[in-house]
Amino acid sequence: MNFPPKARPSSLLEEIWTTAFNHLSQQIRQYFVRPEAHQRALAYLQGLMGDASRKNTWQVAEEMGEAAPYAIQHVLDRAKWDCDGVRDELHAYVREALSSPGAVLVIDETGFLKKGWKSVGVQRQYSGTAGRIENCQIGVFLSYASSRGHTLVDRELYLPKSWTDNRERRREAHVPEEVTFATKPELAAQMLWRTLDAGLPAAWVTGDTVYGSSQSLRAGLETRKQAYALAVACKERVEVQGTRRRVDQVARGLAREDWRELSAGTGSKGPRLFAWARIELVAPTISGWQRWLLVRRSLDEGTKPAEMAYVLVFAPTGTSLEEMVEAFGARWTVEQCFEEGKGEVGLDEYEVRSWHGWYRHVTLSMLALAFLTVLQAHDEEDALKKSLNRRLRRQSQKQTTLFKPMCLLIFQ
Repeated sequence: MNFPPKARPSSLLEEIWTTAFNHLSQQIRQYFVRPEAHQRALAYLQGLMGDASRKNTWQVAEEMGEAAPYAIQHVLDRAKWDCDGVRDELHAYVREALSSPGAVLVIDETGFLKKGWKSVGVQRQYSGTAGRIENCQIGVFLSYASSRGHTLVDRELYLPKSWTDNRERRREAHVPEEVTFATKPELAAQMLWRTLDAGLPAAWVTGDTVYGSSQSLRAGLETRKQAYALAVACKERVEVQGTRRRVDQVARGLAREDWRELSAGTGSKGPRLFAWARIELVAPTISGWQRWLLVRRSLDEGTKPAEMAYVLVFAPTGTSLEEMVEAFGARWTVEQCFEEGKGEVGLDEYEVRSWHGWYRHVTLSMLALAFLTVLQAHDEEDALKKSLNRRLRRQSQKQTTLFKPMCLLIFQ
């Protein structure tokens, strides 16, 4: 995604940018005790969206025309403002500008490589970002993907037991007393419940095996009648026709005619084609809903067996295989969010060590990403409308009377 849109004349772009940014500014004003902190946070947001090669406090300060980063550091550390309130306003902002009934909420985590042992939550642990065990922090995130765009909407810092059980480390990093150890699926559940309670519409929830293997997370979604397509490991057990079996054993019983070749969305190299099959599982007690095991098989079959993936699905009765595949395929959008967040708005380039510093920086970075995504969505919609208008004008010259109803239908 290209941020910001550059197709318009610079004066018009500046006017659109300013109007949109002022609107966002007013939405978050109530969460800052002093107007000075609010203005500094806005300047920091603009700096995160600027052209600095790195979005650390020194370079952002330079981008803002300041000689030193002390004012920025004050906003991230000592200034009084409600970071969670700004996060809630982010939910409202995305609901207003990007939401659609068919949207997908995606759970995933990303690593932040760090040196030393002072940064809150840091320890040697597996980082998917690095693809190995590294000294890092792990953030669990929730992203929102709709037909209008995708962006991050919530965040939680994973705090290992080496931190929750160490009072001195907690004190130095200003970890609140009420914070206790929580697994990554438990953090994901916290974000999901408050995002859904905030009224952000979503047809599906999806995530990888870290989250799909959590029975309590799946049960919570089912209680809410929230459809999901969550990956699980091959050893996960499911109930099929009265017996409990591993999902890889169930998949072995699939016949050739059970498989269908479908695309899970468009990737960098075109449609992401796989073979897919599904098996109906024991029905839940909730009327009108059904559980399935969805199996994905790679099309590259050579000397080695084809690679398989297993997905547990909970959805309304009558949901098609194509709908399940499309929902699970939306998982890739969170990777784009991480790439854009780190590449465009400095999601990973912070220089804070404290608990509240991490949340403040990450929340403002997410807000900057959402702002750019909304601008991009509006720009693309404007381009589509202009294209449709040109087509309509050409058609109306040929068939004025017949084409007017179609015009109304398109814009509806």
